[in-house]
Order: sequence, then structure tokens, then C-alpha cells
Amino acid sequence: MTITSAIVLLSVYWFVVLFIVLPINITTQNDEQNIIEGTAPSSPVEPNLKRKFSITTVVSVILWIPTCLAINLFY
Repeated sequence: MTITSAIVLLSVYWFVVLFIVLPINITTQNDEQNIIEGTAPSSPVEPNLKRKFSITTVVSVILWIPTCLAINLFY
């Protein structure tokens, strides 16, 4: 596996995990009945993006390392 392939694989894992993690533990403006004018009622009140990016990175690396090892050892 080349370095480019490894980076692409990590990027794919990262974005897939991000889209899984984003809707977890979200509170919308509609849930709190505090809708700010000009925004969608489904907008998150506190998205916690820094925490979600950190979780995404850790989970992606945990998935990526065994995949890279398996590809390098068996192919």
C-alpha cells in the first residue's frame, strides 16, 4: 500500500465516521422551544464540533491501523 492509498483510506474512514457521529447527542432549537429568527428549527443548539472531530479522529485511526496492517501483510 502506498502512502497515497493510506491517506485516502484514512480520509474515507474519517468522513464516514464523522457522518455517523454528527447526529449523536444533538439538541435542536425546536427541542428547546427557543427558535432564533432566521434559522431552521432543526439547527443544533450546541453542536460540540471540536469534541465530535476528536472522537471521529480516534475512531478512524482505530479502524484504519488494522486495515492498513491487513492490506500490507496479506496483499
